[in-house]
Amino acid sequence: MSDNIDDTQIRQIVQRVLKQTLGTLQPGPETVVSPINSASSGKRIVAIGADHGGFELKEALKSEIKNLGFEIQDVGTNSKDAVDYPDFAQAVAELVSAGKAWRGIMIDGAGIGSCIVANKVPGVRAGMAYDISSASNSREHNDTNVLTLGAGLIGANLARQIVQTWLKTEFGGGRHAPRVDKIKSVEKKYLK
Repeated sequence: MSDNIDDTQIRQIVQRVLKQTLGTLQPGPETVVSPINSASSGKRIVAIGADHGGFELKEALKSEIKNLGFEIQDVGTNSKDAVDYPDFAQAVAELVSAGKAWRGIMIDGAGIGSCIVANKVPGVRAGMAYDISSASNSREHNDTNVLTLGAGLIGANLARQIVQTWLKTEFGGGRHAPRVDKIKSVEKKYLK
C-alpha cells in the first residue's frame, strides 16, 4: 500500500480534499505543502485534522503534540466555517495509510463519524477515545494508528490527557497480536 503512493500523490490528495471543502486553498503554516518524510527528519509525524466543530480543539492540541516532541502535519480545516468531516478524516487516514504520518488525530463534534470514515481507508485502525482508559486500551489492545475525538463531548484538558496517553502508549502485542492480525485479515478479505 504505502509503496504505491508517493509524496506528490499525498499532497495532491490533501490539496484536493481541502480545495473541495474550502474552495481555493490558503495553506496555514502547518498545512501539507511539501513532502513529508519522517525518516529524514528523525521525528515522528502526527497528521491532525478537524471539521468546524473540532477546529478550536485541534488548535489547542497542536502545542501539546509539539511539546511531546512530534512534528505536525495539519490537513485543516483552518477556521470555524462549516465543512464536512469526512473530507478531513479521509485526508488524515490516507497520510497514515501511506506511511507519510506515524499516527493521525481527527477531531469532529462527536468523533464517531470521523472514526467510521478513517476505518474505511486500508491500513487504518481508528479508535474513538473519550477518556484515558479508552485511549490506552485502543493502543495497547488494538494498535490503533488514528485517534478520533469528539470536541462536543470532552473538554480541552481531558483531550490533552487522552492525546498524551494515546501517543505514549505502545501496542501490547502478546495475546493481542493475533487479534489485530484477524482485524487485518478481515480488511484484506474485502480489498480483493
